[in-house]
Amino acid sequence: MRARSLHLIVSAALMLPGCAALSAGALAQAPAAAANPQIAAAQVSFESLPEAERRAIQADLIWSGHFNGAVSGSYGPLTFRAINAFKAGKGAPDGLLTPAERRSLAQAAQAAREAAGFRVIADERTGLRIGIPAAVLPKRDVAPSGSRWQSADGKITLDTSATPLGETLEAVYEKATAPTPNNPGRKITYKLLRPDFFVVTGETPTGKFYRRLASGPSGLRGFSIGYDKALAPSVDKLVIAIAASFEPFPTGPLPQAPAVASASGPTAGSAISATAASAAAARPTERHATGVALGERLVATAAAGIEGCRTLRVGGRLARLRGVPEAGLALLDIEGGAALAAPATRSEPPAEGEDLVLLAFGEEGGRRVPVALPGRIVAGAAGPAVLAPLQPGQAGAAAFDRQGRLAGLVTGNPSDRVLIAGVAPQRSHALAAAAAVQAAASRAGAPLVLAPAGSADRSTGAIVDARASAILPILCGL
Repeated sequence: MRARSLHLIVSAALMLPGCAALSAGALAQAPAAAANPQIAAAQVSFESLPEAERRAIQADLIWSGHFNGAVSGSYGPLTFRAINAFKAGKGAPDGLLTPAERRSLAQAAQAAREAAGFRVIADERTGLRIGIPAAVLPKRDVAPSGSRWQSADGKITLDTSATPLGETLEAVYEKATAPTPNNPGRKITYKLLRPDFFVVTGETPTGKFYRRLASGPSGLRGFSIGYDKALAPSVDKLVIAIAASFEPFPTGPLPQAPAVASASGPTAGSAISATAASAAAARPTERHATGVALGERLVATAAAGIEGCRTLRVGGRLARLRGVPEAGLALLDIEGGAALAAPATRSEPPAEGEDLVLLAFGEEGGRRVPVALPGRIVAGAAGPAVLAPLQPGQAGAAAFDRQGRLAGLVTGNPSDRVLIAGVAPQRSHALAAAAAVQAAASRAGAPLVLAPAGSADRSTGAIVDARASAILPILCGL
């Protein structure tokens, strides 16, 4: 169902199994973020980035020595503190990166990767993929069931392993965590067993170790790394990076090494920014907006979103402007296709501080995809406005109240002039309230159904399911 494809911009503390020694902290990110308004505000901007860029930022923070959490793409106190630690008083401690700061982070991380000689390789003996710091582990050999890399002095050893179907993950885990009478100084510092992987970390009197093993259709695959305790300040960071790169049963091509932009170039990192992605997906002669159905062949959008358009397509169908825009709203007649259904609308004006759900279209992987974003009514210079993390191309976003009724339409055009880490920050945007939308529809001979206030609020998912079919992407040919 189309409604189910909507990307909800919500907090998600996702654990990367490869960083299990750090996972407890990662799992605590989302609740703590919700309790801290500053972290919550930064989270909204961060999680508007493409997932690949979010992960790239966290991976770069690992290499800069500021992040010891899971590379999950989710945002919370660990990422917030890591970004602020990287900025180290050189910028506002807001948990966000400006484009210049993002370039600086990417360059610092890439310098650290290059110094370590870090590259993700395909291990032919086991079939897994893993990042190897070749400058740190230059010695290559075979291990009992895989491959081995060691430092020149033998104080760091990384082994990969593959075991055919037979021994179970649980059985190996029990052995890995059992007491060792022959090594009484060995102790387990962290252990985690899941249906498809386990992680065990520990110490000996002189060393530290980390082991991860995953199960799949072809058996068990994993890696372990042991190192001298005296090397922990530098090797701990490498362990996190290696674990983040680990793919026990890989598919697709090997990941490319991150490319770093020059100091004057675009935002750097292993993924392009949201703005760059949008520019790559849309030719310079195109612009995007969002519309909401008002009738079987009638769609409303922001006049600012279609200004100067020579051609219009709504949901892939040809469209043309009807009449002259009023109150920041433009009405479009669309051709052919299935009849559209307008959402139920409210009659009462928006209340300051009221929470809304905004439905629009955004850029992901070169495609326009539906998104749901949080919004809140604030006082604007010329009437009600909505405070929301809307991005360029989301003019015309439909605003729904918590009961799923159309509460208005965003007429402000999100700007790409002020971006943080390639993303427009949360700010207020002009809103045509439901009464203005209703008036425009009535003038066009398509009055909307007014719905009374309900008794209970709906979840964002329920609003998405009920209203997504009325939200349409608009392509403007300039």
